[in-house]
Amino acid sequence: MTIYLDVVFLENVCMNSIILFATGLVTKTKCKIMRNLISSILGATYVVGAYMTNNIIYKNSLVKIGLSIAMIYIAFYPKNFKLIFKYIVIFYLTSFVFGGCAYALLYYIKPQDIFYRNGTFIGTYPIKITFLGAILGFITLNIAFKLIKNRLKKSEMFCNVNIGYNGEKIRIKAIIDSGNLLQDPITGSSVIVVEKKELVNVIDNSILNNLQNIILGKYEITDQEYISRFRLIPFSSIGKQNGMLIGFKPDWVSIEFDDIQKEMDKVIIAIYDKDISKNHEYAGIVGLETLEERSELNYEHTSNIKA
Repeated sequence: MTIYLDVVFLENVCMNSIILFATGLVTKTKCKIMRNLISSILGATYVVGAYMTNNIIYKNSLVKIGLSIAMIYIAFYPKNFKLIFKYIVIFYLTSFVFGGCAYALLYYIKPQDIFYRNGTFIGTYPIKITFLGAILGFITLNIAFKLIKNRLKKSEMFCNVNIGYNGEKIRIKAIIDSGNLLQDPITGSSVIVVEKKELVNVIDNSILNNLQNIILGKYEITDQEYISRFRLIPFSSIGKQNGMLIGFKPDWVSIEFDDIQKEMDKVIIAIYDKDISKNHEYAGIVGLETLEERSELNYEHTSNIKA
């Protein structure tokens, strides 16, 4: 059997790149193309080296773990050990799923063209089988993580929301709720619901005290700055099918979740004049899609906020 090292190298670069890309999707982390490529080349170089020599260093588990850490660091540049550990776990999980799917396809299609040398599987199989395995692995992994995500307890789904407006800044604790799919009907911006009392240092009290009057047209906002920033956000919930919330466009919003801080561009803050949490554990609601930065999708306006 003739093995071409350039083909082996190219296949591993492609596979590593796909695995790193999938790791980024699962962790909701952007990976620059050049970083992904450099990391993938590093991993592929190790595979070629392991095939060409019997040097014991290529069989050392610590070296393999070190290589994985180096690949993760190059691709994602994690800022602390906790993030490195998280990326490593997802990276290995993704690799196992992808590798398992690819190996299963190869075994059933052309098992005679696969052999094991120096800890590496090598073969003359078509590269399209490798990519097909990667696609099947990605689908499997995506479904698995969606199932896991849907089973997460609400007690584990909290984040901190920082809001800046008119030179003022507030920080609130919010629950991440898949039921909050609110959007601004005009701009399509995602909506974060915040209790009125949390905004007393940000929004003029004359507006906060007249939310319902503004909705009913009984109170007129005269400040042009507020007029350009404020929105009417329709919502529906149990017992209230055609509700309306006053919202405003802040200067900036950032969300802190799982040691990662995300700056949000297209976000509207909806003002809720009741308590969102009965025990005052949190004061806001962030949609799961907002956290995942998928606000461009066109969802039906709905929420679990109480009437």
